Amino acid sequence: MSSPPPIKQLVKEHMPHAVAQRLASATEHSYLGDFVLGAVDGTVTIFAVVAGVAGAGLGSGVAIILGLANLFADGFSMAASNYLSTKAERQVVEHLRRIEEAHIEQHPAGEREEIRQIFGAKGFEGPLLDQIVDTITDDRERWINTMLKEEFDLKIDHPVPLRAAASTFIAFVLAGTIPLLPFLFSSLWGLQRTFLVSAVATAVTFFLIGVAKGRIVKRSMLFSGLETLLIGAIAAALAYAVGVGLGGIARG
Repeated sequence: MSSPPPIKQLVKEHMPHAVAQRLASATEHSYLGDFVLGAVDGTVTIFAVVAGVAGAGLGSGVAIILGLANLFADGFSMAASNYLSTKAERQVVEHLRRIEEAHIEQHPAGEREEIRQIFGAKGFEGPLLDQIVDTITDDRERWINTMLKEEFDLKIDHPVPLRAAASTFIAFVLAGTIPLLPFLFSSLWGLQRTFLVSAVATAVTFFLIGVAKGRIVKRSMLFSGLETLLIGAIAAALAYAVGVGLGGIARG
């Protein structure tokens, strides 16, 4: 767990302009998370493929063919899943927005009472509560957004589905390419040495992805890097073991 920032830094971070900037950026979706997710999955998936091929002793050509097939097919599949889930979240918000718009149009007094009770439960009362209700309900969009946040606990600002999908796909392909690259030079090193080079390159990639993930979620970057490396190593070991166990069948 990281230690709290020094008091000077804390004061600086809570200056009016700094607070305004931080609150504004908090409503904007960062696609870095989609990128990291795609990179982790791409590295795990493709290295598992080449580990299985190496374990079965099937040759670099098979590793490249299977690796490329999985690189683009699985990358697209993951991007499509991210696109559909992100779009579904936006559709849920828009559906509930239309419902709230209809409720406000048909029974504004009842919706004002909901606002009153929501903020009354937060401890506001008397003239101050009246002022809060009047301020919120004076603007239709603010009124609806408040209902969505407070009544349904929803985020108003969601990522653009195509951008989220593109971030995932690009990261998947870029990171997933790293385990494959050494196999382009396997004629110089031989299969097992090529696999060793691929494993080292992939391990470094796992660690760096974990470091990036740690920075995003505000955790120890070293711990996050080692955690991601361990997960990747387990996946690779399982794939390699399967390759060794079924190598005879594959060579047939």
